[in-house]
Amino acid sequence: MHGVLIVDQDLDSRRQMADMFIGSGYNVIVTNSVANALHGILKKSAQVVILGTSFEELNATELIPLLKQCNKKLSIILVAADTSLQRIKKLRTEGIFYHALKPSDADDRREILQAVECAFRNMEKGSSAD
Repeated sequence: MHGVLIVDQDLDSRRQMADMFIGSGYNVIVTNSVANALHGILKKSAQVVILGTSFEELNATELIPLLKQCNKKLSIILVAADTSLQRIKKLRTEGIFYHALKPSDADDRREILQAVECAFRNMEKGSSAD
């Protein structure tokens, strides 16, 4: 089953995205804790991470390299509204798969859903090539 991990401080955003992904048939884990996020990745429960910009312990810039060390094949979708272009470029070098603005309407949520679908398709292509 395809696992999606949503890591964000914003409870409403987590809830909306979780409902959307569950409705699309994904196994969803939701947290605002870095420790829980790392646990989900190490246990291989999640292959795609929807990542907000800050959490109780770290910010996304600090967390992304740590997540990638736990699972190099992990697809990370950064969801942020106020991130500079220079920071996005740095995060891309760290290994984010996609950057989306914080969803404010149904079209924005569909964009994130499409990015997740694309991430899983890329994984399936990559694993068939192994």
